[in-house]
Amino acid sequence: MICRQKKRCTFATCFLSDTRLSDMVKDIKMIGLLGSGSWATAIVKILLEDKDRVINWWVREPEVIDGLLSDRHNPLYLREAFIDTDRVHLSSDIRDVVESSSEVYVVIPSAFVNKSMGALPPELMQSKYFISATKGIIPETNQVVTEYLHGCFGIDHRQMAVCIGPTHAEETAQERLSYLKIASPNEAFASKVRMQMKCKYVKTGYSNDMLGLEYSAVLKNIYAIAVGMAHGLGYGDNLIAVLVTNAIREGSNVCSRLAPNVEREPYATSILGDMLVTCYSQHSRNRTFGAMIGRGYRVKDAQLEMNMVAEGYYAVACIEKTRREIQMDMPIVETVYKILYEKGNCRRLMRHLLENME
Repeated sequence: MICRQKKRCTFATCFLSDTRLSDMVKDIKMIGLLGSGSWATAIVKILLEDKDRVINWWVREPEVIDGLLSDRHNPLYLREAFIDTDRVHLSSDIRDVVESSSEVYVVIPSAFVNKSMGALPPELMQSKYFISATKGIIPETNQVVTEYLHGCFGIDHRQMAVCIGPTHAEETAQERLSYLKIASPNEAFASKVRMQMKCKYVKTGYSNDMLGLEYSAVLKNIYAIAVGMAHGLGYGDNLIAVLVTNAIREGSNVCSRLAPNVEREPYATSILGDMLVTCYSQHSRNRTFGAMIGRGYRVKDAQLEMNMVAEGYYAVACIEKTRREIQMDMPIVETVYKILYEKGNCRRLMRHLLENME
């Protein structure tokens, strides 16, 4: 059965004692990873930098498993990343991977999280630790991943963390120096994840703003689509800089409303840096998707040609629904939604948006 329960995250709910949680952190021995896209492959590469580590890896596509076993590369995504499959237990059975792991990285595109995980038994899930590296919202429940895991499976918030940062999978595969923030209300668990992810080309930091960083990561994908649309329509760097500035302001206001945190630093690397790299990088699939729409592609045609998931496409429908519920002014989100879901005229709507910015 697919989970369709929607419950807003509240950090007041706790199911396990501090002592039990501490013991569980110490007992983490086997790491599992769910997902086989480019970022999932990059995280596997990072985790395997520890030469003594063995991981369980759930891969849905049989051709990816075959390619990894035969060539030690993911044949569909990030082919340049070498994977030492002697230290990877590959499986197409998601329950088997979760059951045999004490800690699980969730790196599934948000549109497929519920379809992949929704039927897993709550009693199995509640004994695990989870790290979300998915920058999106689950469409069926309109929740970010930690809200979904808590609402559908009853997982204690202190058993979760998110892995966020201005880090493109392509540069990670090339071992270019990158930065990641590990956010969790459980600093001991976050510290363990930081050590797992830290290597010669990845630096890590800590934040307690788990929900805020998740929503920031969702919003930056939407704003990158808007930037791509502007670029595809022929607007130059001057106006795109105005668009990004307004996106920073809008995103900060949205996060303050959806995930209040008085200690949040909106200009932190994990928030502002992630937005900037997604809006400007040639590796950004959301910017690429937006640019194709700006050049006149239909949504389905752009998705087919990319052959990759642009998380912002799904996220904008979820955030627009939330925007209406809380009656909040989000002109960039509303414009992107109208273009992608209501077949609004991209050139006319973007011109109206850009001409009315401050």
